[in-house]
Amino acid sequence: MLSKPTQSFSTIPSVLIVVAMGFFFKYYTGPAHEWFNDYGAAVFYEIFWCLLAFLLFKNRAAIRRIPLLVFIITCILEFLQLWHPPFLEEFRTTLIGKWLIGSTFSWWDFPHYVLGCVLGWLWLHHLYSKGYAEKS
Repeated sequence: MLSKPTQSFSTIPSVLIVVAMGFFFKYYTGPAHEWFNDYGAAVFYEIFWCLLAFLLFKNRAAIRRIPLLVFIITCILEFLQLWHPPFLEEFRTTLIGKWLIGSTFSWWDFPHYVLGCVLGWLWLHHLYSKGYAEKS
């Protein structure tokens, strides 16, 4: 099992990279910006949540469970965009609300959530393997 400082030392730079890339994709204005803004950023959104959860749960079993739970939760959030009660509408008008729960339902988000969770799983596996090898 990895020591917590070793894993955190590897995971925190990963989180920072993913956050930077996610914002870059979200606010990119060049060619194909619609895809980058709407769907490419969703891939990084999934990876971000996988890495953040990995900071809290640092074991081999978590590597399989985290991407699955992230996928389920983000799918629930996507369907929640079809519901428009006043308290959610008010939260969606804020920047953090828009970033966290979104405002527009799209079926095309789901394949990108799958891609993000698969890449997140691969990333977690790499971090765990790298840290385990360093510890040995």
